[in-house]
Amino acid sequence: MRERLPSLVALLLLTLLVISTWWAANYTLSTVELDPPRRQTHEPDAWAKDFVMLRTNEDGIAINRLEGDTMVHYPDDDSYHLDEALVTVNQIQNPIVTAQANEAIMDQDGARIQLVGDAQIFRQADANGNPFSIRSEHIVLYPNQDTMETDEPAVVVNGPHTLEGVGMTYDNNTRQLQVHRDSRVTMTPTSPPAATTHE
Repeated sequence: MRERLPSLVALLLLTLLVISTWWAANYTLSTVELDPPRRQTHEPDAWAKDFVMLRTNEDGIAINRLEGDTMVHYPDDDSYHLDEALVTVNQIQNPIVTAQANEAIMDQDGARIQLVGDAQIFRQADANGNPFSIRSEHIVLYPNQDTMETDEPAVVVNGPHTLEGVGMTYDNNTRQLQVHRDSRVTMTPTSPPAATTHE
């Protein structure tokens, strides 16, 4: 029995050591935050000059293009801020739309682009060659839906006609324009075709 006593004591001490180590590790994990979440602040984490971003469809055809002189990315809301921005929306079934502004903010994973400061939208001319454009200080473009809207005063030029109003929504899929309020239309008559004389 005496010969076994040192072995039993050593085994008991080893067991106590294992239990106390397990308790200390458990206590530390439950009370100390080893990997606290990263603090999200509205501070940029990426910059670029002469920035160009392309988005393609399943066939590899570019359907959206966003470019600007400078780009700043903010990780807290995953937004891209561009100066002197130019946007091209090329949904295959619709006329090509280009937009430009002093600044653009793209967020919502590219689903929304806010055009700020002298914002202008240009739609490809129709079959009669009539241009279509919208101008406002702030326009929100939804490239995936090929729609755009503004709550600000805006001016629309459609061929020889001009429409002014406050708040507008345009759907490039249906070519429908809705003016929310204070609309005013200026219609410029088109010149009739020159008469021909027969001798």
